[in-house]
Amino acid sequence: MHFPLTLPADKPFDAVGFGLNAVDHLIVVPEYPAFDTKMRLLDHKQSAGGQTATAMVALRRLGLKTAYAGRFGSDPEGHFGFQTMRDEDVNIDYAEIVEGAKNQVAFITIDVRSGERTIVWDRDDKLAYAAEEAPAEFGALGKVLHLDGHDPPACARVAKAARETGTIVSADIDNVYEGLPELLPLIDIMIGSKEFPRRVTGIHDTREALVELKNRYGCALVGMTIGADGAVVYHEGKFIESSGFAAPGGCRDTTGAGDAFHAGFLYGFLSGEDLETSMKLGNAVAAMKCSALGARTSLPTKFELDQFLVAVST
Repeated sequence: MHFPLTLPADKPFDAVGFGLNAVDHLIVVPEYPAFDTKMRLLDHKQSAGGQTATAMVALRRLGLKTAYAGRFGSDPEGHFGFQTMRDEDVNIDYAEIVEGAKNQVAFITIDVRSGERTIVWDRDDKLAYAAEEAPAEFGALGKVLHLDGHDPPACARVAKAARETGTIVSADIDNVYEGLPELLPLIDIMIGSKEFPRRVTGIHDTREALVELKNRYGCALVGMTIGADGAVVYHEGKFIESSGFAAPGGCRDTTGAGDAFHAGFLYGFLSGEDLETSMKLGNAVAAMKCSALGARTSLPTKFELDQFLVAVST
C-alpha cells in the first residue's frame, strides 16, 4: 500500500528533528530488584539518547542528511550529548546549550533476562521551549519534520510553518502533554507508543482508539508500536500489521527501540518504499538496536541493515 503523502523536493535535509535529547545511565541487573534489597549490577554504561535525537542519528547512519534542534544542559552530560550529535555528523546549527541548566537524564534499570527496562528520569525546566522561543523556520529545512510532542505549543509552531512549505510532519508521542490537542491536527504521520491511543482518546480497545485518533485529528496515518510484536498502522479503513524481528544475539536492552522503529520507518518512506516495507524496515532497525546496550549503540548503517534483512529472509 502506498503512502497517502507526497514528499517535497529541494530541501536541504532529508529529515529534521525538533525534540528531546537525553543522557542515559544504564544499569544491567540479573533481575529487577525487590523493594528494600541490595543487588550487584552486571554492567553499567553512559549513553546518549532521547526520542528525537536518537531518530536523527539513526537516519544519518542509514545515509540520509539530518539535522537536530533541541536544548542541552551546560553540565558534563549536556556537553557529552552535544558532542555525540556532532560526532555522528548530524547538523546541530539549531541546537542550543543552555547555561545553568542540567541536561535531561534517565537512570535505566535493565533486566538481563529480557532486556526490558524501568526508567527514572528528570528534565530541567530550563530546557523547555515556550512557543515564541521555538525555531519556526527549522522544520521547513527537511522533507520530513520529526517531533516527540514535548512542549506542544513550540512543536505546533514549528510544524505549522513546516507544513506551509510542503514538509511532512511525523511524530513519536507516548503521553498526553498540555497543549497536545492543538498539535495533533498538524501531524501527518502519528505513530505513538502502544499506550498513547488509549491515553489520548480514553478508549481502551486499541484498534477503536486508533480509528478515533484518526477521525478526531485527521492525521493521514495513525499507528502504534507494540514492542516485540512489531507495529500496527490504520489506513484507508484497514489495519496493517508488521511483526517484529528477534534481536540478533538476543535482546540486551529495549531502550530506544521505539525511536529506532521511527527511524527505519521514515527511512523507508524517504526512500520511496511502500507502507508495508517501511514498517518492516522500522522493525528491523528496532531489533538491531535491542541487540546492544545503550540508546544509540548498534543503530545500523545501511549496509548492516541490508545484511540483516538478507539474513532473516533466508
